[in-house]
Parts: sequence; C-alpha cells; structure tokens
Amino acid sequence: MGTASSLVAPGEVIEDGYGGEGGEACEIPVEVKPKARLLRSSFRRGPRAIGASFKSTGSVDLEYAAEYERLRKEYEIFRVSKNNEISSMQKKEAKLDEENKRLRAELQALQKTYQKILREKESALEAKYQAMERAATFEHDRDKVKRQFKIFRETKEKEIQDLLRAKRDLEAKLQQLQAQGIQVYDPNDSDSDDNQTTVTAAGTQCEYWTGGVLGSEPSMGSMMQLQQTFRGPEFAHSLIDVEGPFANVSRDDWDAAVASLLQVSPHVPQALWSNTVRCYLIYNQETKAELDIFIKKHCPVLRKMCEGLGHFYLNVYFPEESAASYSVERKQEIERSSVCVLLLKSTVTSSGVEDCEEAFVKNPDGHPLVLYLRTEEDQHLTGPTRHLLERINAADKAAKVKVVDHSGSAEDGADLIYAQLEKIIKQELLGLEAADTDSKDSGIEEGREEDSGDVLWDLHDEQEQIESYQQACSSTTSHLGFQKYIDRLNDMIAAPPPTPPLLVSGGPGSGKSLLLSKWIELQQKQSPNTLFLYHFVGRPLSTSSEPVLIIKRLTVKLLQHFWSISGLSMEPSKILEEFPRWLERLSARHQGNIIIIIDSIDQIQQAERHMKWLIDPLPVNVRVVVSVNVETCPQAWRLWPTLHLDPLSPREVRSVVIAECQSMDLKLNKDQEKKLERLCRSASTCNALYVTLLARMITSRSCWSLEKSMEQCLQCQDTMSLYRLALKMMLNSLNTDREQHIIREILCLVCASHNGVSESEVLDLFPDLELPALSSMLYRLNRLCIVTLHCGLIRFQHLQAWEAVRLEFLGGGSSSATYREKLIHYFSQQLSQDCVTWRVADELPWLLQQQEDRTKLQRSLLNLFVSQNLYKRGHFSELLAYWQYVGKDKSSMATEYFDALKHYEKSCESEDSMTKLANLYETLGRFLKDLGLPSQAVAPLQRSLEIRETALDPDHPSVARSLHQLAGVYVQWKKYGNAEQLYKQALEISENAYGAEHASVARELESLAMLYQKQNKYEQAEKLRKRSVKIRQKTARQKGHMYGFTLLRRRALQLEELTLGKDSADCAKTLNELGVLYYLQNNLDAAKLFLTRSLEMRQRVLGPDHPDCAQSLNNLAALHTERKEYETAEDMYERALDIRKKALSPDHPSLAYTLKHLAMLYKRRGKLDKAVPLYELSLEIREKSFGPKHPSVATALVNLAVIYCQLKKHSDALPLYERALKVYEDSLGRSHPRVGETLKNLAVLSYEEGDFEKAAELYKRAMEIKEAEPSLVCGNAPSRHSSSGDTFSLRTPAPLPHTLR
Repeated sequence: MGTASSLVAPGEVIEDGYGGEGGEACEIPVEVKPKARLLRSSFRRGPRAIGASFKSTGSVDLEYAAEYERLRKEYEIFRVSKNNEISSMQKKEAKLDEENKRLRAELQALQKTYQKILREKESALEAKYQAMERAATFEHDRDKVKRQFKIFRETKEKEIQDLLRAKRDLEAKLQQLQAQGIQVYDPNDSDSDDNQTTVTAAGTQCEYWTGGVLGSEPSMGSMMQLQQTFRGPEFAHSLIDVEGPFANVSRDDWDAAVASLLQVSPHVPQALWSNTVRCYLIYNQETKAELDIFIKKHCPVLRKMCEGLGHFYLNVYFPEESAASYSVERKQEIERSSVCVLLLKSTVTSSGVEDCEEAFVKNPDGHPLVLYLRTEEDQHLTGPTRHLLERINAADKAAKVKVVDHSGSAEDGADLIYAQLEKIIKQELLGLEAADTDSKDSGIEEGREEDSGDVLWDLHDEQEQIESYQQACSSTTSHLGFQKYIDRLNDMIAAPPPTPPLLVSGGPGSGKSLLLSKWIELQQKQSPNTLFLYHFVGRPLSTSSEPVLIIKRLTVKLLQHFWSISGLSMEPSKILEEFPRWLERLSARHQGNIIIIIDSIDQIQQAERHMKWLIDPLPVNVRVVVSVNVETCPQAWRLWPTLHLDPLSPREVRSVVIAECQSMDLKLNKDQEKKLERLCRSASTCNALYVTLLARMITSRSCWSLEKSMEQCLQCQDTMSLYRLALKMMLNSLNTDREQHIIREILCLVCASHNGVSESEVLDLFPDLELPALSSMLYRLNRLCIVTLHCGLIRFQHLQAWEAVRLEFLGGGSSSATYREKLIHYFSQQLSQDCVTWRVADELPWLLQQQEDRTKLQRSLLNLFVSQNLYKRGHFSELLAYWQYVGKDKSSMATEYFDALKHYEKSCESEDSMTKLANLYETLGRFLKDLGLPSQAVAPLQRSLEIRETALDPDHPSVARSLHQLAGVYVQWKKYGNAEQLYKQALEISENAYGAEHASVARELESLAMLYQKQNKYEQAEKLRKRSVKIRQKTARQKGHMYGFTLLRRRALQLEELTLGKDSADCAKTLNELGVLYYLQNNLDAAKLFLTRSLEMRQRVLGPDHPDCAQSLNNLAALHTERKEYETAEDMYERALDIRKKALSPDHPSLAYTLKHLAMLYKRRGKLDKAVPLYELSLEIREKSFGPKHPSVATALVNLAVIYCQLKKHSDALPLYERALKVYEDSLGRSHPRVGETLKNLAVLSYEEGDFEKAAELYKRAMEIKEAEPSLVCGNAPSRHSSSGDTFSLRTPAPLPHTLR
C-alpha cells in the first residue's frame, strides 16, 4: 500500500474513517529507496512476506511507472502506424471507387456502341435487302430495255444502212469540191431553233451565224434568218413602247419586264428594297404582355436570321404614355416600316387609332400588315375598337391583312405573331422562294454563289449605289435651275466621236450629284437603248471610294448585260488593267451608247494613278462623265470638256428658301428676305447645299426664335461654319444633357467608323437609349442635312457635314481613336460570340488598321469567317491590303491561314461544322489561286474535297464545286490532263444531281470548252460551247434571275386586288398584265386563266372587234404555241390579225408583231405558201416605218429571201439578198457581223445555182469578217431590244439579297 509519508504530509489532520476523532499526523523518519527498485519488487510473484518493510513496496511502484512509460510509447507507435495503414487503405478504396466508376462508364459506352453497331448492322442488312430488290428491279428493267433496243435496232438497221450509203456519196462529192478549192459551210454552225440567239461562252471565238426570232430551217442547212438587234431611231415605234412592258406574251420580254419594274421602283415602298427590316408594332396595355414576350423571346431569333442574310432587323414601337409627343416620328416610321403589326384586345388608344389609320386604312398596300386580335369568352369590343376594325376591313379589299385570332395565353400569342412575321420576312420582304425558307443560311449563300459563278459580288455595295441614286432622284431640283445644264450635257454627249471624258465641276455642295442623278433618270426614259453604268463615291476611306472595288463593280455590271461574267480576274492589278479592254470589246457588241458616270471621282484614293484609262481614247459609242470638286481636280483633267456649275442666282436662292418655308407653313417678311438675299451673294454662300441648309435651319422648330436663327445664320459665310452652327442648334434643341451627350456620341461614332453605324448597333451601344428618342434625333439630323440612312447605315449626307463633326466634336480628329476603340470593343464582342456578319468583317479590320494595332488586326484576319466574308463579297484587294499592312507576304499569309484551319479542324465534330470547314478550305484555295499561288492552293482545295466526300457524299453537288475549283488550279498550273479529268467528274456529278440542263452543267461545259481551246482542240470545244449556250438560254428564259422573279411576284400580288371589282377596260388590262407576269414566271396554267378572263371581259365591255381583244388573242396564241397546241394558236393569231388589219394603220407595230408570229407559226407547220405574203407585208411595214435604208428593213429582206430559198425560188431570193447586203454595208459598215451573215447566205445560194467560183469568193470574205471580230467572254450577246419590240433574255444584275439577299 505504500508508506505513510507518501500519503500524508506533515501537519495534516488524519480523520478516522470509522468515526473516531482525528489527531495530528506525526513525522516518522523513513529511508526512501529508488523508485525503480520499488517497482521491480511490486512485480514479484508470490505472496508478499509478512512483515515487509516500506522500502520494498516503494521500489515496486517505481518499476511499474517505467514499464508503463515504455508500453505507452510502444502503443503510440503502434497506433500511428495503424492510422497510417487505415488512411492508405482509404485512399486505395477511393482510387478503386474511381476506377470502378470509370470502368462502369466504359462499359456503358461499350454497350451503347454495341447497340449502335447492332442498329447499323440491322439498317445495313435492311439496306442490303432493299439494294437487292432494286438490283432485281434493275435487272428486270435492263432486260426489258434490251428487248426494246433489239426491236428498235432491227427495225432501224435498214435506215442506218441507207444513211451510211448517202453519207459516203456526200463525202465523195465533198472531196471533189475540196479538190476544186471550194470550202463548204458546216451546217453544225447553224442554230435553226425558233426564238433562239446563240451566245458563246467565256474566252471563245464568237459565233454569229445564229437562228433568229423569225427562225427557219435553212436550205442546205445554211440559209439563216436574221434576228434584228440594231436599236436606233425606230425605238419609239417598238411594240413594247406602244403597248407597255407587260402587254404581250413573249419569253424574250424577260429583261424588259424586270427593267420596267426597276424603272418604277421609286414608287414602290422603301420596305421592299431597304436593307433594314423594320417591324412597326402598335399595342396598348392590354397586349403589352404579348409584346414583351415577343421582344424578349423571338426578336433575337429574327435579328440573327436577318443579319445572317445581310440585312438589319429593328423593332419600332412607341410607348403609350409618350406616343403623343412623337407624332411626326411615328408617321415617318410607318412610312419607312417593312411590316406593321397591330396587337388588339378590346380597347384602343388615340395614338393607336392614328397609327392604324396611317398604316391600315390610308395605305393598306404599302407594306405587309398583321392584325393580332386576342379574344376571350366574356370579352366585348368597345365602340372605337369595333369601328376601327370595320374601317380596316373596308380598306382591305384584297384581303391581304393577315389576321391572327387568338384566345389562349400571351406566350402562345407571341409565338403566333413570330410565326407570321417570319413567313412575311422570308417570302415577301427578302424574296426567298418557299423552298428556301426552311433551308439554312449556308445553303442560301451557296445558291447565290452558284448563280454568279466564280465572280464574287457584294450586294451591299450595289444596294448602296442604287439607294444613293434613288435618294438623289427623289430630291426636288426644280428650284435649282438644272435644266440648262441638262441641255448642255445632252449636247456634249451627242458630239461626234472621239470624245474625251466630260468633266462636271463645281464647288462643294454645288449640286453635282443631284444634277447627274436627274440627268441619268431623264436619259433612261428618253434613250432606253443606252446602257448606263454609274457610281457615286462617298467620303474618303469608305468602301465606295476604293478604286479596285469601283472598277470591278463597273466591269461586272458591264458583263452582266452580255450574258456571262465568268473569266473575270480577281487580282487587283489585273482588274484595273483589263477594264479598258473589256470596255472596248463589249462596246463593239452593244448596238447603242454606253455611258459611264462617276460622281466625285476626285475622292477616290490616288485617282489619277488608278483611273489611267480615262486618258486613253474611248470607243466611239462610249461616253464618260465624271464630276469633281473644282479645287481638287487633277491638273491633267482640266483640259477635258468641262461643264461648270455656276453659283445660284438670286432668283433661284429665293425659290429654294420660299419652297422650304412653304413646306413648314412659314412666311418671311420683306426685310428677312432681303437679308437672306444679301447674304447669298458670295461664291461660298450661293451654292445649293448652303442655301438648302440655311433655309432648313431658319424653318426648323428649334428652341431659337426665327429672329435669333437668322441672326446666327447671317454670321456664317461658308457651308462649314453653317454646319457647325447647325450642330449647336441641334444640341440646344434637346431637353436634357443626357440626350445631348448621346447625340454627340452617335455622331462621333459615325465619323470614326468605316462606313457608318446601324440603328440596331446604336441601340446596343447605348442600352438606356429608347428607339423613339433615337428616331426623333435622326429625324432632326436628317432635316438639317447632317445624316441619312444608306443601306441601313447612319451616314453623313455630305462631306462637309462629316468635316464639321470632326472639327466640332473630335478636335479635328485627335479624339477619333477613343471612338474607334469603342467600336472595336463592340465588334470584338460579336466576334467572340462566333457572330461574324458582314458588318463585323467590314468594320473591325479597318478600325484596327486605323488604330495601327497590327497584332489584333492579324488576329482578326485569322478568324477564318472574317476573311471568308470579305473574300466572298469580292473585297479581295481590301483583304490583301490588310495583310500587307501587317507585314506578311503571300507565302507567309498562306501558312498562317493553313495553320489556323488546322487548329480549327480539331474542334470540328458535327456534320454542320465539317461542312463549314470544307467551305473555309475552299475559300482559302480560291484566295490563293487568285493570288497566283497555285502550288499552295492545291492543298486546301484537296482537303475541302476530301471533307465533302467523307462528310456529305461522293456524289453531292458540293463535291462537284470542289472538283471545279481544283481543276481551275490545275489549268493555271498548265496541268491540262488533271484538269480535264476533274472537270469531267464535276460535270458527271452535276448532271446526276441537277439534270442535263442546269446552270451548273453549263458552267462545267464552258470550263471544259476553254480547256480544250487552250489545247487547240477547237472542234471538241465548239461542241461543248454550243451545248452550254443552249442550256444558258433555256435556263435564262425558264428560270430567270431570282431578283427579277421577286419583282414579278410582287407586281402580280399588287395587281390581283385590282381585278376584284366590276368589269371594265382597266380591269381587263390588269388581267392581261397578270397573265403576262405569270407567263414570265412559267406558271402557264395561271397565265391562261387570267388571259382568258381578260379576253372575255374585253369582248363584253369593248366589243369583239376592239384592238385590245386582238392583244388578248395574240397572247393566248403565243401561250398555245409554247404548249405546242398549234391549231388553236393559228386560229387565234388569224383572228387577231383580222382585227388589227381593220382597226390599226397598215404600218402599226402591233400589226407587224402579229404578222411576224403568225408567219413563224406557218413556217413551223410547213405552210410556206401562207407565210410568204405575211413576210412581204412585214417588209412593207418596216419600209414605211423606218425608210428603205434602215437595218431592220435589211433583216426583213433576208427573212423573206430565206423563205424563197426554201421554196426553191432562187431567182427571187438573189436580189433580196443583194439589196440587204448593200443596206447593211451602208448603215453598219463592211465589217459588221450582219454583213458576214448575208455574205454567207449569198455564198450558199451561189453554190446551189452552180456558180462555185463566186460562192468561194463570198464565203472567203464572210470568214474574214468572222475571224476579224474579237473573242469575248460573253460571246455573241444581242442588244437588249430588237426593232420589232422583242427583248432578249439577258442576265440582269441582282442589286438586293433577299438579297440574297
């Protein structure tokens, strides 16, 4: 138990545990031994001896403590080791769990793969069985065809033997003639189809010996009836001018129809050609839920769709509480809107009624209309709402308002509105075919590219020019005294050749652009045979001032009037070099004048160096008119004939000011008029722009009074200072500092941008800005001649306005970098979201170049979709200039692109992404080919081919496109064998995919023909070329241009509502026009329906012998002729001829028109005896109309001579040919193709008469004329009009997308 001293301290009281009294403890002397010994003793076995001492007990305890300490340490070591083992096991367990999960995932993937393989195996087996069934069917059909062929071969074998004997006889005769030195005409050179005009393909010898409108099967395969293409003074007598462009059914009227619609396009609402789809929404509080859902859920989708097709999308709506203060802006927005949507429930606000009156009642045909009516069971329409619906219903006579009657939730209602709007935008506004509405954007773009072949065309550049011209034409210039300048322009253009370019000079703002636009408009009406090519140059550094793009656009437009635009180089230096050659060659083909107008040519960068062709002599029928600023005109151009615009006279100044005052219901007193008259006496204050701006500032409803406005304006002595005052006036008229800041920012952004900014971009950049406020600001700025909308972009109206903003807000341009950075940030955000639109490609690289940020510029160019967008829109030179600025040569640029494509390819997995990858590889290959790097172009084109064959199908049309591009590289590389093989593969794929008469097949045939010509295989090339030409003609007549068909459809829709009234002559005329329109769209059933209704109505209203009835009969006869219903057609032609003989003068063009077509029908049916008097009468009419020495008379002589030859009346035909030859030589020159055609016919006639020597001499001269003609890409392109009023089917340009957009 231990010693007492170890338990009780000295002096402590020890209590008795059993209740005894305690006592004081006594200190007992005890010897204490070491504890270790005590411990050891305590562990001794056996009973302790009686009488043991305190010494042995203490030693045991010490030994126990030491042993305890040792065991404790061992335990700690053991515990730590075991804990480590436990943690290690836990880690192993977690690792095994992860491994187990991975293995389970792999097992599931393998199970899915197994199921997929199993399904593929089943589908493969099913496909195998189907293939076996098809093979069995094929075997059966093949056996059937074999039997039929055997029967055919046996029945035709005798005929073949007879033909072979006849061939041998002819060959023997041919050898005898050749031995005598006589060349015999090849009948394959003739095209005897009716209504055909042969046009050769790119880069080939022109073929002039073509079949004409009168058409004939020539004697001995050589006598040709001529198509009249000369257009001179007789144009006023043509049938299309007498009866209108849609009066007569003729497949050759295609271009006249489209051209006529383009002429009236200023009268068509802007919604049909503007680049912005503006959706005007009319709503109130009851339908605000639908509006909010529509804007939040569906508007981003519509915007993405429109921007993908190259257009802008904008919602326009005015809140109910502030609509009353924007009355002017609302009216303007309704006029500019593309589609109007009315969201209605039971009530309507006063502003809503006003908007509905403007959009739905006053002008229901101005744009598509949608009426969303939300109905409920217990709903009752209020009186104003019911009255409004009645008025809308009464105005909607043609039932064109699309009504959406909905009784469900607001979200469902928004979905219905979206569905209706999407359909309207695609089909009515953008002009997409119904089949295209479900296609992807890439498919639409692919179709557009196919339409223009290898030539890259930017629809936005073309649309910008069209809008610039149309806005200038819509301006009022009657007060500017332009008539004297127009007369002088006419005199200078009519001067005998050769004439140098005509210079129109004047100070800034003198009205040069307005003058040229008005003059073009008048000339197009007075001289329809004249081809006008115009270009309006914008401010410096903009796209419209890029010289290569200007010349390329003019070249393409020139070539489009002559069938083909293939073969045009895309290399910038070659474009500038080749333009004068194209102009010379094609001017020789055009039977009228070609006038080229370039406005503000001095704004073009390095104009003298890039416009050297202006100094060279121009072709005799080409005139060039350029306008320049008198201060910046190059010295070398000052020697040209010049028309200088003088300052406005006091009378003209007064007229302009009074006109502006009257438009604003304002009248100036005598003192104010005198002050203005005194101000506008110097050269800087009496130009058209200064006076117009001055008048608008005085009449503007700003915060300044009239007196203060005049006082401030009188201190401005030039246009620049007046513009700066206008900016201050604009800022002072705004209510808040925030509005002033925003409008200043907008103007600075427009000034710093490349081509301007759009309204949707402004709203994105300023999220707190609402559209009504923006619309009001833009209206005021437009009123003050500061900005305008061009191609959907906010731009400055005049160069002086841009300069004024730069000086007033940008410190002379020193602050431009800040605003460029804002735009760079905005477009970079779009780029990071994989949203590469044409706006991003246009603006971002240019802005980075202006900021001199080469690193970011290179990074943006290596975004493959940016470069693809620039290249595919034809901005080849711009893309090349960016790379040159970065400091990369062609080879290093190609390496950068190839590496970027390899990196992008790693992220492509889906079929859609692989298709995009193939397009990118193809674009890179074409780009490198145009750069003259065929060795580096092969690899990306081959990769594009591999991807398309793998991802799509080896027989997919896109594979043919890759083969075509790759073959083009081999041609450039002069590896003709490889190119021929690839072209043939592409041809086979195109024929299998599209049929034998598709434009893609024609393109491959043309390429093969050019390849054979390079190898001197002229016979093979000629055969392919003729086949290609026939396909081009047929597709051009049957399909037509997409934009042309869009115009025709719109015109037809506008006319249908006019046919719903009572019987009248106007209604019958409209029905006739509808029939012609549907005929031009190849809808023959609808055409027959409307033409028959027109004939019946005219017979009821006008009588059966009226000339209009003859017109309907003539059109129905033409339609029956196309359907090969010749008996019905002949009867109608004869009835029409009888009516016109009685009602019209003997020399009327309509009579000649019917005579011609009836004669053609007689000849086609073999009734030559009946055709002869008609041809003779047609000759008499032409002699009376045009005189005996006119080329059209010579054409009639040749046509009559052909008939005589077919009747074997050679003696009657000879004097006609000789007379026609003399007329052609006197009027057209001895080297004209018509002279060669007539000589060739005379040679054949002499040969048939036995005069071989004369025949050889005439034929030799004819061949000399043919060989002397230049080789054109476009070949034998006819003139746009014929003397008889027929118009050939020429390929017209497509200024809008949608325009493809």
